[in-house]
Amino acid sequence: MKVSTSWLKDYISLEGVTAAELAEKITAAGIEIDGIENRNQGLSGIVVGLVKSKEKHPDADKLNVCVVDAGQGEDLQIVCGAKNVAAGQKVPVALVGAALPGLTIKKAKLRGVLSQGMICSAKELGMNDKLLPKEQQEGILVLPEETEIGLPVTRVLGLDDEVLEFDLTPNRSDCLSMIGAAYEVGAILGQEPRLPKPEEELIQAGGPASDAVTVSVEDESLCTHYAVRYISGVKPGPSPQWMQNRLMAAGIRPISNIVDITNYVMLEYGQPLHAFDADKLAGGRLAVRLAHEGEKLVTLDGQERTLGAHMIVIADAEKPVGLAGVMGGLDSEVTDATVNIALESARFNGSLVRKTARQLGLRSEASLRFEKTVDPGSVLPALDRAASLIARYAGGAVLEGVVQAGNAAAEPIVLTLSLDKVNARLGTVLSLLEVKTLLLRLGLPCGDAAHGLLEVRVPTRRGDITRDVDLIEEVARLYGYDNIPSTPIEGPTTPGSLTRPQALRRELRHLLAHGGYQETMGYSFIQPDRTGLFPALQGGAFAVKLAMPMSEDRSVLRTSLLPELLSIAEYNTNRRQSDLALFEIGNIFLADEERLTRQPRELPVLGMLLSGNRSSKQWNRPAEPVDFFDLKGALETVFDQFGLSDRIVYEADRPEGFHPGRSASVYLLDGDARNLIGTLGQIHPELARRHDLTDTYAAELLLEPMYAAARTAIQYTEPPRFPGMERDIALVVERSVPSADLLKTIREHGGSLLQTAQVFDVYTGGRLGENQKSIAVSLLYRHPEHTLTEEEVTEVHDRVLAALQQSFGAELRK
Repeated sequence: MKVSTSWLKDYISLEGVTAAELAEKITAAGIEIDGIENRNQGLSGIVVGLVKSKEKHPDADKLNVCVVDAGQGEDLQIVCGAKNVAAGQKVPVALVGAALPGLTIKKAKLRGVLSQGMICSAKELGMNDKLLPKEQQEGILVLPEETEIGLPVTRVLGLDDEVLEFDLTPNRSDCLSMIGAAYEVGAILGQEPRLPKPEEELIQAGGPASDAVTVSVEDESLCTHYAVRYISGVKPGPSPQWMQNRLMAAGIRPISNIVDITNYVMLEYGQPLHAFDADKLAGGRLAVRLAHEGEKLVTLDGQERTLGAHMIVIADAEKPVGLAGVMGGLDSEVTDATVNIALESARFNGSLVRKTARQLGLRSEASLRFEKTVDPGSVLPALDRAASLIARYAGGAVLEGVVQAGNAAAEPIVLTLSLDKVNARLGTVLSLLEVKTLLLRLGLPCGDAAHGLLEVRVPTRRGDITRDVDLIEEVARLYGYDNIPSTPIEGPTTPGSLTRPQALRRELRHLLAHGGYQETMGYSFIQPDRTGLFPALQGGAFAVKLAMPMSEDRSVLRTSLLPELLSIAEYNTNRRQSDLALFEIGNIFLADEERLTRQPRELPVLGMLLSGNRSSKQWNRPAEPVDFFDLKGALETVFDQFGLSDRIVYEADRPEGFHPGRSASVYLLDGDARNLIGTLGQIHPELARRHDLTDTYAAELLLEPMYAAARTAIQYTEPPRFPGMERDIALVVERSVPSADLLKTIREHGGSLLQTAQVFDVYTGGRLGENQKSIAVSLLYRHPEHTLTEEEVTEVHDRVLAALQQSFGAELRK
């Protein structure tokens, strides 16, 4: 909303307050001022002159020599090239020494003829010529005949003005009017606005308006109040210069006195109006109704519009004549030949107006105001104000009475405000009198009630105030936000922290990223046929189907992370990036029933994938491809970090989707129970070929059991003070015996002296039997209190060997 300070002075005294100071005060009170526009672009020395005569330049066909009376005592000779200059015109004259934007006027000879100034166009005066009436957009600016000679042009054209740009929030539609702005500024400056009194200015004559026009509203949900005044005998023509000045300051182009008055009153009251040529209304009727689907209307811009059944129209007895709240129809337009007009003021359904304006691309100043809800109390005052101005400046006679339809009642609401609540919310110690004074400055009358309460009467123009907290906000902004004391926050504070799963997930992510793995993020939606590729962790559960999928390829929720990891690996391999170490921490989704009747389960899972080489080819060594044990080693690092190494068991297995001889299941021990928490191994060669991958290894772990069992507290132990004693043994056992079982038996019988046991070699073939293998294990014995003797170690070591021989038939390799 552009607010002219010159116009604002009609309602509020701004004496002693500059535009910059006023903008600062308004911003501090809660309405931001986007900018200040000075309409005077550096003009000085420009006055109104009368062109007394015009003759052709003796040596230039396109120039004229004019004699101009500029009120300076002597006539001036001015050479002018404008086509529209003529004798008898009142024009802006820049005297010698005058300043224009980027130009200073000097005496000059043009083709040998002395020129003592310049006759100016609107553009030369720094005006936006697009806002001028069309006939004044070319050539020099011609002023009204009644303009006094010698007056400064800046005063005549209202250029000694500064315009404030109000940046309004949607709830402050009351300030989409000069009167609303006057109430706001008056509250800030402590003044009561001087408002127009149209009921006193309006003179009615010529019989009842109801004899000339009838109105109706089909449904009051479309329009709660529709009012019309009938004005006869109007004489269309240009509007007064002062009115044109104010419209242009607000960014509106003057058109004619009748149209300009409707726009002027809209800016003044915030109430859009429309004038119909009454003689073009079939049956003398105006009806508010919904358009018929496909109905046609040619709007004022000359475009034929096809209307929808949700659009509100104003119709006469035969056809639509206007789009309610948006734009009038061309057939009922006010023209130079118009004699009688029907002047409309209404309160239309803002939602439907907005929908219509957006659909047709016809956003206007009127639709903007209807969208944000106009003041129901301004429908009649704005109508009377416009009617009185038309009677004064267009010579019309206003017929008696207002022809109305709909509910005309617009009652203010009354709210109860507690002083204690005001001070509690603001942290202030305001008295009842102070609060009452602030509200009265805002134009919110209030009376005392019992027990520190105020009954506040909210006028209809402030539709944004509906609760007591809205009144508290008004008190706060008018009292001054800078005056509200800073109050320290009281009460217990809780420091932010991560939940245990969040902390462990972050630790896991850092561990893998620092270990050379790259994190990925796959789609949660996958193809239905991919849910069965890796079913090991599903436990017979069903995939969750989407009710409204984006496509068939993304129509179910994933039941494993590995299908998407394979797709990511394929994408990178196709772009010659085949050395991959990837991981993802995400959720899988499992349903216990095929047709959902309850929420499916959402399980956090870790997925990992390795392919390509662990190290690239060098001059002194070949490339080293990754294998099963690279992936297993990464998992062991994870379990070590979570303190679970002693509770994890790997068991050779053949889970679906993996190589049948190079895969395993991972179990977490819980007492005597073993719980499946994951799988790892080489991707089945056939599945890898489908994705154009070579040997690829993957693992998938359920994280919830790991979160629950994790031991993350760091335990510190004293470095050993006494030397240990190593014993290496090579055991010949059946090929089917897992090395993990051997290590478990060794640890169980090694007692407290056995510190570590580690496999360092596996051998098959040679002189060993076909179904035998040799496993070499290094054992380290140590006592925390003294140096071990040979006899102590031998006793424990023999016990270990006996247990191995008894449990697995193990023999020492010769």
